[in-house]
Amino acid sequence: MKRAILVTGFFLMLSASMVSAAPVIKTITLKGSINPASAKFIINSIEEAEEQDAEALIIFLNTPGGLVTATRDIVAAMLEADVPVVVYVAPGGAQAASAGVFITMAGHIAAMAPGTNIGAAHPVTQGGENSSDSTDIMMTKATNDIAAFARTIAERRGRNIEWAEEAVRRSVSLTETEAVEINVVDIIAANIDDLLSAIDSMSVEVRSGYRVLDVSGAELEEIEMSFQLELLNTLSDPNIAYILMMIGIYGIFFELYNPGAIFPGVVGGICLILGLYSLNALAMNYAGLALILFGVVLFILEIKIVSHGLLSIGGVAALFFGSLMLIDSPAGFEVMEISLTVIIAVTVVSTAFFLLIILKGISSMRRKPTTGNEGIVGEIGKVVQPISPEGKVLIHGEYWKAVTISDEIEAGARVRVVSVRNLVLTVEQVEE
Repeated sequence: MKRAILVTGFFLMLSASMVSAAPVIKTITLKGSINPASAKFIINSIEEAEEQDAEALIIFLNTPGGLVTATRDIVAAMLEADVPVVVYVAPGGAQAASAGVFITMAGHIAAMAPGTNIGAAHPVTQGGENSSDSTDIMMTKATNDIAAFARTIAERRGRNIEWAEEAVRRSVSLTETEAVEINVVDIIAANIDDLLSAIDSMSVEVRSGYRVLDVSGAELEEIEMSFQLELLNTLSDPNIAYILMMIGIYGIFFELYNPGAIFPGVVGGICLILGLYSLNALAMNYAGLALILFGVVLFILEIKIVSHGLLSIGGVAALFFGSLMLIDSPAGFEVMEISLTVIIAVTVVSTAFFLLIILKGISSMRRKPTTGNEGIVGEIGKVVQPISPEGKVLIHGEYWKAVTISDEIEAGARVRVVSVRNLVLTVEQVEE
């Protein structure tokens, strides 16, 4: 009897603890550009929230935009998620621009903090405006495609379809107040507590059906980006990828120029592989890469060939224009470009470095020889065996046979080398 009472009590306590357990809400923070690493992070977080039966996943979003392919992957995962995804543009001053518009609209619930904005989703390409017919046609196709993408998301989530298309075609933007008024987002929340209070008891449609949110007293558990994704996210910065690639190219060239140095080759190889991996994910333009390599080759040739600076000028031009062309992303929400400041800095540093090497080479060519017959002419030595007319002198720690065209020179006298012929020095006496 006692055993039955204990077992019953245990199950009652277990049931009570399960009933009273607070719901869990997963949170992630997404700052910066949208790239393959950030897309993988969001997709993994959605899967983790589903596996752990979380009440919701909240994405704190602040992005200027990113790559179209990564954005499509994110939106696809959000539209098919079986856990409610809440996109919260925060904190104050944050933005959901370009690609961020589509991610925000794809959320089951979209919220914005005071002082934030959303919009400007018109596609752009590397190189900006171009009046060529082929470029205009490609831009028109890209704009129509992305406008349809925006309408699909807005229709799926019951948001303002007209504004979604205008954000793509005319790059319009909204404040958080305007966005709520015209049904672009659902909520304005000053902080996470306001957000939880606003979404409590909301009904949203997930993959498996409708679900009513119960977030009262919910526990927030933040999902951290793994080291691997953090590293890939850092490498996805086009400026870092560009700098790594340049270090790699210079390291390889210096190793080839000075075989056996080892260190430049090892560091250069690692940096080059990392840089090319990142640039490949960012749609690298191989013509730009070829121009950069050609520029470095011209710098190297300037050291070997006297071109009066023409090769150096060509190297600077090739390096600069190759850097501008290096990332040639297809039409997307916002191109992840290499900063012009970084390009100019790398070009200037590279030019200054190679010019310094060239100047050092020129000065060494003009320097008086220190070896061979030419190197000993003009040197001062000491007579160790009287020269009459032949004798021996000590120069540079070596004994040389010497002759003189003047009077006899006594031992111990100081002499200057006038010429060298058949390993015999012609000297003259130097007054003390």
